[in-house]
Amino acid sequence: MLAVRARALFDGVGPGLTERPTVLIENGRIAAVRPGGLPLIGTDILDLGAATLLPGFIDTHTHLAFDASDDVIGRLTTADDTTLLDRIRAAARASLAAGVTTVRDLGDRAYLTLRLRTETAQDPAAGPHVIAAGPPLTTTRGHCWFLGGAAEGVDGVRAAVRERAERGADLVKVMVTGGDLTPGSDPYSVQYGRDELRAVVDEAHRHNLPVTAHAHATTGIREAVATGFDTIEHCFFLTEAGVDFDRQVIEEMARRGTTASLTLGALPGGPPPPPHIARRIPSLVTGLATLRAAGVPLSLGSDSGIFPVKAHGSYPYGITAMADFGFSPVEALRAATSTAALVCGLGGRKGRIAAGYDADLVAVGGDPVADVAAVLDVVAVIRGGQRVR
Repeated sequence: MLAVRARALFDGVGPGLTERPTVLIENGRIAAVRPGGLPLIGTDILDLGAATLLPGFIDTHTHLAFDASDDVIGRLTTADDTTLLDRIRAAARASLAAGVTTVRDLGDRAYLTLRLRTETAQDPAAGPHVIAAGPPLTTTRGHCWFLGGAAEGVDGVRAAVRERAERGADLVKVMVTGGDLTPGSDPYSVQYGRDELRAVVDEAHRHNLPVTAHAHATTGIREAVATGFDTIEHCFFLTEAGVDFDRQVIEEMARRGTTASLTLGALPGGPPPPPHIARRIPSLVTGLATLRAAGVPLSLGSDSGIFPVKAHGSYPYGITAMADFGFSPVEALRAATSTAALVCGLGGRKGRIAAGYDADLVAVGGDPVADVAAVLDVVAVIRGGQRVR
């Protein structure tokens, strides 16, 4: 048995810290959480000193196949599967080093992240626990078509969902709207008709697979909510003119329990946002507060891999960005741990430090409840009961 000690602990739900905890770990699971002063005869002790223990971070939106370069599409399309899988492995290790012990990968090529899923299940040091969607569904030459997930028509999208179920994917990702990454794609236009979207949801749920929607724009969010998607990625309610957080849609999300998987944060030192994005930020702050006030579940993803400022391993900057957008440190920490675990279908085993949960932990310097920037100082990572950093 391993006993992990630290100055304090945030258990994933809060509202505050537990002082001087000892976390007992056995066979990769948390056996108990006890006061730090108790004697522990015959137990190996890992004393992390003044650090604060948190549940391992859970990134609900990443792209391990993208290399965060200036030419993401070109480098992916010219790489063979062996090269691409090596890059995926490196991205996974970078994420793990930043304290991310579970990732939900929402777009690969050739189902390569399912191979990584097997590898990291066998060797926790190889990377995070992987929830894999495989290639996202999109239209012909639609957003991220180069990942190989093009499918159209009711019969076509149903067949695509069945393929993912047969391959062993953990969920289905759909590009409900276009996106900025793909030349010629319109992020404000819906790519699929309502009958196709309903068919995707129906077929996915028939196979017990959750289904999530790429949708920055209000138009796409409205369609995804109306047709029963479980999660909306990005969910910023953008329009060509600005921002429109549709209150009727938000109320429906709250009623259905539809989660908004926010993709916030970036490495510091990058170029400033373009003027049309900068102008939207005050409205985004107000709109995200509306989501929170309505009771819409909020989780945190990095969207890592798509740009240099979204490098793999940058996830903690998303936690600090939530504070910049008006959320409290505890709200941001929950979005990165316990709520994120629920989105991944792992709420009963990850996202909390409690008896029976997986022994996935991250230790940070300082007190992240008082100053959320403490999450940027990762001093130790434990995955599956093994210290991997």
